[in-house]
Amino acid sequence: MSSITNNNIQYLGTGRRKTSIARVRLIPGSGKLIINGLPGELYLQFSPNYLRISCAPLALLGLEKEYDIHVKAEGGGLTGQADAIRLGVVRALCLINAENRKTLKSEGLLTRNSKIKERKKYGLRKARKAPQYSKR
Repeated sequence: MSSITNNNIQYLGTGRRKTSIARVRLIPGSGKLIINGLPGELYLQFSPNYLRISCAPLALLGLEKEYDIHVKAEGGGLTGQADAIRLGVVRALCLINAENRKTLKSEGLLTRNSKIKERKKYGLRKARKAPQYSKR
């Protein structure tokens, strides 16, 4: 979904991973990453891995310096949020140009990682760990 505000176009995308949700806005600009009002480097604790994950779709298409990324991220930890940001950016890039979708799909970036924590069952210590069994 794209929207126009004050003659500025912005592209919206939502990404989810584990319990994290990231609402992403791509705005034509200089390549800044802003997460919850903070610079991306500061929010992601200067981790090059999280920064690389978050900006991977733009790097793949060679658009790193063409769009500013504004993110509202909530829930989960930094790993889940970084993956959610990546999925949100990918979905927003698909709105910009339909040919981007083919490239991003071939890299596997359009697929949501659906793995979530398994619930704990009663009678067990954790989701699958059973108490120690004594034969006698």
